[in-house]
Amino acid sequence: MLHLMAIRPCRYECARKSTLDERVRETSNNQGSRGDPVGTKRKANGDQEVYERQAVICKAFANPTRLHLIDMLTRGERWASELQEGLGISKANLSQHLAILKSAGVVATRRTGKQLQCGIAMAEVKQATAAFRNMLKAQGKESRRWS
Repeated sequence: MLHLMAIRPCRYECARKSTLDERVRETSNNQGSRGDPVGTKRKANGDQEVYERQAVICKAFANPTRLHLIDMLTRGERWASELQEGLGISKANLSQHLAILKSAGVVATRRTGKQLQCGIAMAEVKQATAAFRNMLKAQGKESRRWS
């Protein structure tokens, strides 16, 4: 769970720091906990961290309202009020969805007075949504072929 500290701080920060200290102590020895060389242990932990980060991003995409929100933002930056109206949801609900997307690093926001401007945090988000759509098209073609 160490990777989440980089994405968003939370109330369990002290517990995570102690876990980090334990990992540093473990890798400072010549061998890992199972007798593996230190380099192997680090790589395995690094891979696990990447998988966990991917899971956080996938969870952020795993909601129809958030996908619609992302789709609106891929067309350009929007005010929060525009997103709320376009999605037909409450301000509180929009805030929850934006918090999840921001914590995953998918959406970025900035305040201008009392208004909140929202946009896509990185160009790869647009590419990922295009890849999802291409997968859906391919599934549709495949299911028609087998019908």
